[in-house]
Amino acid sequence: MLKKRKILAGFIQIGLFISIMTGCSSNAGRIINHTDTKEVTVTILFDSQIEQDGIRAVAANIEKKYHIKTEIETRPTGVEGHQMIKTRLATGDMTDLVFYNSGSLLQALNPEEYFVDLKNEPFMMDVLEPFKKSVTVNDKVFGVPGGNALAGGWLYNKKVYKELGLSIPKTWKELMDNSEKIKAAGKTAVIGTYKENWTSQLIVLADNHNVMAETPTFAEDLTVHKVNIATTPAALRSYEKLSEVFQKGYLNSDFQSTSTNDGLKMLAEGSGVQYPSMSIGLIAIAKQYPDQVDDIGFFPQPGDNPDSNGLTVFMPAAIYINKNTQNLDAAKKWLEYFISPEGVKTYQASKSPIGPFAIKGLKVPNQVMPAVEDILTYFESGKITPALEYLSPLKGPNLPQITAKVGSGTISAKQGAQLYDQDLEKQAKQLGLKGW
Repeated sequence: MLKKRKILAGFIQIGLFISIMTGCSSNAGRIINHTDTKEVTVTILFDSQIEQDGIRAVAANIEKKYHIKTEIETRPTGVEGHQMIKTRLATGDMTDLVFYNSGSLLQALNPEEYFVDLKNEPFMMDVLEPFKKSVTVNDKVFGVPGGNALAGGWLYNKKVYKELGLSIPKTWKELMDNSEKIKAAGKTAVIGTYKENWTSQLIVLADNHNVMAETPTFAEDLTVHKVNIATTPAALRSYEKLSEVFQKGYLNSDFQSTSTNDGLKMLAEGSGVQYPSMSIGLIAIAKQYPDQVDDIGFFPQPGDNPDSNGLTVFMPAAIYINKNTQNLDAAKKWLEYFISPEGVKTYQASKSPIGPFAIKGLKVPNQVMPAVEDILTYFESGKITPALEYLSPLKGPNLPQITAKVGSGTISAKQGAQLYDQDLEKQAKQLGLKGW
């Protein structure tokens, strides 16, 4: 089990963002063979919420260069999508390439059985080590980064904050005080989008920096079952925060039926002021509400100690090769192009960057969204902690349903934490982890 400090040192030493900013050219000399003339079709499965413009642009280039066509299939998001992945892998009905989570959710798929080990592929030399660790099982490396590293925290409307005289909260109490003032002003203090229940997890997931700051060995101890969430005060506190937002009436009244698109619209227009979210939401804001981009900022989820304020970071999802593919060489070439400088530039051309791409030697534009500038200050200062699912192989599949119940007042914070402990126990036994 990797110590937190080792992982953080990896971020800082390798320079997950700084290396991108400085534009080193470790992969500038790589030569990709363009001589193949046999036409092949490679299939790829994506989450239906993933923006496809960049993927389609990459696919078009790959077809021109290598005579490799790409057929894109989509799957549902959330638990339904995870189950579809498992079913298709188990039945052998899987695409050549698979876009899926890195970290603990990958380990739950038994990747050694279903995905190709890419460890010795030359193009993997350009992938940053912190990402490789998130797709490594038993010393085998299974995926390439499928996008940017993401931040977990709170998007907020800067314009409304200024109108109400609010400051960026450094503690949870300050965040609740801000929320009370926003509510008093007749606006939604905390945007809830539980129509897509995966969003109900964000307050819990984004709190990991605070959990680890207070209990540095928590992830390691949880993995070997020395501790539980419900009996660890710092971890239970995450569920208490989620419950408190509901109990104090800070959510929009229709949060159960509100979608992420609805929530981003509320945020952009200022009718909703704070949104627990991942930074991927900034892509939709930039595309759908370009005139409001400068009104949106970002702050990490605050803990109870202002001196330990910092950011929880999520590794990019990954693209994997199905072990049963009939087009292995074409699939490898597809991945090699995707993470090449030309491929990443093509993929990113239609979107504003929302964080670092975990590849050595890449540049980002000098101008980024204000919210991204907020995020990058934490990368540059090293005040970042990977989300729990990158520090432990454990992430129970029922967390969205559990947090939706806690976040809607159906069950208490303690009951939610206990249910999730049961979820983790079942998963740990399936994974064969020691101590369970």
